[in-house]
Amino acid sequence: MPNNNQPLTIFISTPLEAEHAERIRTVDSSRINLIYEPDFFPPLRYAADHRGVEGFRRTEEQDKKWLAYLKQADILWDFPNRLVYGRAGLEVIPNVKWVQTTSSGVGMLIVKLGLQDSDLLVTTARGVHAGPLSEFFLLGVLMHFKRLAFLKDEQNTHHWERYCGEELDGKTLAVIGVGQVGQRIAQVARFMGMRLLGMGAHMDAAKGSQLGFERMYAPGELLEMLPQADVVVMCVPHTPETENMIGQAAFEAMKDGVVFVNVSRGQTVDEPYLIKALESGKIGSAVLDVFATEPLPGNSPIWDIPNVLVSPHSASTVASENAKITDIFCHNLRCYLDEKIDEMKNVLNKARMY
Repeated sequence: MPNNNQPLTIFISTPLEAEHAERIRTVDSSRINLIYEPDFFPPLRYAADHRGVEGFRRTEEQDKKWLAYLKQADILWDFPNRLVYGRAGLEVIPNVKWVQTTSSGVGMLIVKLGLQDSDLLVTTARGVHAGPLSEFFLLGVLMHFKRLAFLKDEQNTHHWERYCGEELDGKTLAVIGVGQVGQRIAQVARFMGMRLLGMGAHMDAAKGSQLGFERMYAPGELLEMLPQADVVVMCVPHTPETENMIGQAAFEAMKDGVVFVNVSRGQTVDEPYLIKALESGKIGSAVLDVFATEPLPGNSPIWDIPNVLVSPHSASTVASENAKITDIFCHNLRCYLDEKIDEMKNVLNKARMY
């Protein structure tokens, strides 16, 4: 809990725009000491990049200051690269009591760092990425049913011949994982006239019905749900329970020609069997933002399968991301300073890992 007798030190440990750092500072400048050193950040690869270019190294003097800042911090904006990539242990953040992450799927990182049973408060970016991921889902599904690849081939050969596509209205979507991302995807799909089936460990039929799901399935009923779906989308967190949950039995249960979308984590899918299902035509199209190994190895067959859309784990990343995460952080910071911990948003349940 905060000590109201002295300011809390907040350290911005991954890249953040100055305007958002200033918003954090002005939450209560009398009760916080914000450390923000943008000159020490690595060059960015794209907007809202939280890690920066690979191989970046600070000068020896900068690194000493950086480590000193980490040791002073009571609160962190994000886990620093030193911890994420295993180049340092928890001794670099001895006083940290709360971390606001820039990702929603940090459960496995918490386990990796040995923090699952700790008192560290972790809040996530849950919900920030739901909109962009729902748009990516819609992009991929429409590419399939509107036959975008066919149209581009026709255009490239200057060939004019009318054809028949398909509509989403009346198609059945199975949403595996009905958190904020799954719910937003369902909302978009429902607007397009799709029939909704959902699977979630912590949502009952009544709540599912309110969200537009025709039926909710328990995890043990996965093979009952899948044969009905024209489109399957993965939105589950990566936990021991979800690792490889979509494997041979699940793929074989799906309709021939199904569209398979994964915006969760690559480890939730048996990737070798996914490749087999794609090559055999069992899967009509795959829309993939995540992979078992990232970056996707250059020799992976996935690159060259024509009915696959490969996104480099970037479907959730948009220019407005940091503004939205800062909104969450500022809300949480006010709660934390006022000792209203129960009003904080997106508190990670470290036991469930989400």
